[in-house]
Amino acid sequence: MTTSTEPLYSLHERVWHWIQAVALVLLVLTGFAIHFPDRFGIFGSMVHALAWHSVIGFALIANAFLGLFYHFTAEKYHHFLPKMDDFTEGAVRQARFYLYGIFKGEPHPFETNSRHKLNPLQRVTYLSLLNILLPYQILTGLLMWGVTRWPSTFQKVGGLTVLGPAHSLGSYLFLAFLIGHIYLATTGKTPFSLLRAMITGFEESGHRKE
Repeated sequence: MTTSTEPLYSLHERVWHWIQAVALVLLVLTGFAIHFPDRFGIFGSMVHALAWHSVIGFALIANAFLGLFYHFTAEKYHHFLPKMDDFTEGAVRQARFYLYGIFKGEPHPFETNSRHKLNPLQRVTYLSLLNILLPYQILTGLLMWGVTRWPSTFQKVGGLTVLGPAHSLGSYLFLAFLIGHIYLATTGKTPFSLLRAMITGFEESGHRKE
């Protein structure tokens, strides 16, 4: 079993990934603590959970902008840009693999290397996640954070009656993504090979499942 001599993920990409991952998990946990303080008291009171939620949220925003700056200045944004085929034939082949082929031991339909890090379904998913869901969640979160700072703007968009459920909806969509992402991260040559690649930067050679 060998590994590629060229890293699949750079140090910056790995650090950026893990900061985003930890921040998202903590935001989900603090969000539950805010909504269900009696059941999720690990952050103390609801006030403390809300304070942590805000700090972590701003940290995630800063890390997202740093990631955006890196991917554009290093010209690595093409990894996240789907081709027209990715929305049709490529996505269908990848979905079939996840739903059927992976359980039959079939090889991955798309090779992964330092120039093609994401499969078609991943590119479509990340395009939606980073360009639609993340900005949506940031906007609704900022408006809720600014309730005492911009009360007129807050009321114009419906106040907590609208923003509360809207922000919660985004949170549950992110939670669904995290669950799916964690599961698919176990579908490599071994249950931990893809996780190891995101830590060391190198992936074992040969076909992988995910």
